[in-house]
Amino acid sequence: MIDQLLKRLEERKEEMIEIRRYLHQHPEISFKEEKTAQYIADFYEGKDVQIARNVGNGYGIVVTITGDKPGKTIALRADFDALPITEETDVPFKSLNEGVMHACGHDGHTAYLMILADCFIELKSSISGTIKIIHQHAEETPPGGAKSIVDSGILDDVEHIFGIHLFPTEPTGTVGYRSGYTMAGRTYFKLAIQGVGGHGSSPHMANDAIVAGAHFVTAVQTIISRRLNPFDMGVVTIGSFDGKGSFNVIKDRIELEGDVRYMTDDTQQLIEKEIHRIIKGLEVEFGVECELTYEADYPPLYNDPDITDFVKSSMENMNDPDIQRVIEFPKFSGSEDFAYYTQKIPGSFFFIGCKPKDVEQAYFNHHPKFDIDEDALLVAAKSVGQVVFNYFETYILRKHAHQQAFVKLSNDEIKF
Repeated sequence: MIDQLLKRLEERKEEMIEIRRYLHQHPEISFKEEKTAQYIADFYEGKDVQIARNVGNGYGIVVTITGDKPGKTIALRADFDALPITEETDVPFKSLNEGVMHACGHDGHTAYLMILADCFIELKSSISGTIKIIHQHAEETPPGGAKSIVDSGILDDVEHIFGIHLFPTEPTGTVGYRSGYTMAGRTYFKLAIQGVGGHGSSPHMANDAIVAGAHFVTAVQTIISRRLNPFDMGVVTIGSFDGKGSFNVIKDRIELEGDVRYMTDDTQQLIEKEIHRIIKGLEVEFGVECELTYEADYPPLYNDPDITDFVKSSMENMNDPDIQRVIEFPKFSGSEDFAYYTQKIPGSFFFIGCKPKDVEQAYFNHHPKFDIDEDALLVAAKSVGQVVFNYFETYILRKHAHQQAFVKLSNDEIKF
């Protein structure tokens, strides 16, 4: 069965590339992916599947493929939103939507999964179980699409879930795995500081919000250097300091915006507690009033150790020329709303190398010159396909072993 699948995927490689290029030319940003969703849904129309549209808080699509034999239910997920980035690549299928670009590989995620799902549909007589294909909207923009899809209840019967991400840090043919906490959680915050404005010549008659804000910028970094365990991962970034005014006027109000990253929920709680503590001190020390907006976007992504070990073993035993290396990936401080799925459903999110050929250093995700080696689409499809078939075969073997044990126990009881 797996040989049939891999052969069929090889035969349809060019179709994957064609779909990826179409999606790349027609990107849509988060929560506005109406035409992309229609393109995906049309692909499945008329096939022997169930199609759920507009799942969650946007254009999410869940396609259910029911095998001809009973078994467990698993899910595969690919995201399909793009970014508000003006593309700077030199490819013939460059974005036609000005200021919008697939700069994170979601076009490739969608293309590989569409063809893989179609191959599963062709081979459903050999599938012992059910596969739910999640085409997810709005991964890039909080609150994202994943949580709303989980909350919809459509995945309540799913026992395990799998997903991949294309990464240009490794060459094509590389599959990366990571057990446990793998990608960071993310929190957005905005701090408004209200002081008392005045003339630059008379600071004693004012209360300078800029000075208070500058102190906060420095003090907040001590959370990482002096409050966080050195073995734990945490980042606090001030990305915006809006204090523009006249050179001789003491500013009465400023706003700062920032980003917090962390690898565990405990770290998130510690950083939040310390930010609140610093702000209280700011109000006392500088006599200002502070208003804090603190919103956790995506939680840390946790890969189930047993399921991830299963993924690793499936890849290592694959013996396919397109899968050249299986390596352990380092923890990554980027965030991914796939974490919402694995909060509820044990699963594994792994990585597919896609470094373009003949380049010394590839442009990383979210860069306007980001590009992929399209051969990686076949690697992704084969890798996930192998995991799925191994999963169902393992389930059948375990079920058979349990039945044999029950028969033996029953016979022993009869003899007794």
